[in-house]
Amino acid sequence: MTVTPFDLYASAIHLHQGGTIHAGTGPAGSGHEGWRLTAFYAKTGADVHAGHWAVHPEAEEIVSCLVGKFRLYLRPERPGQEEEEIRLGAGTAAIVPRGRWHRIELDIPSDIMAVTLPHGSRWERRTEP
Repeated sequence: MTVTPFDLYASAIHLHQGGTIHAGTGPAGSGHEGWRLTAFYAKTGADVHAGHWAVHPEAEEIVSCLVGKFRLYLRPERPGQEEEEIRLGAGTAAIVPRGRWHRIELDIPSDIMAVTLPHGSRWERRTEP
């Protein structure tokens, strides 16, 4: 087998249950079984879907800041609670619990990497300011 480098930021990387890894071009969307690794450069809030909440019901998600600085927000679990804010800088990561709605807001342009099981993931537009 020939080993060739690929562009981490332009690839959909799928880690399969049987131990194989597939890296292809295009967005790391659904349709593949197994874990998904996504790495991307975020310049603006639009790049991280700042106006939306995301949830992954099948697994936890690790969100890491490779370069830059951003805030990870967890939606309150009960009415009356505040959003939980986690500040991430270069070289740090946080684990989002399974089934917990979350979103990202950039402090500065950042390189971000996330790993989760994408099956069943959902997005919901933020209604609060």
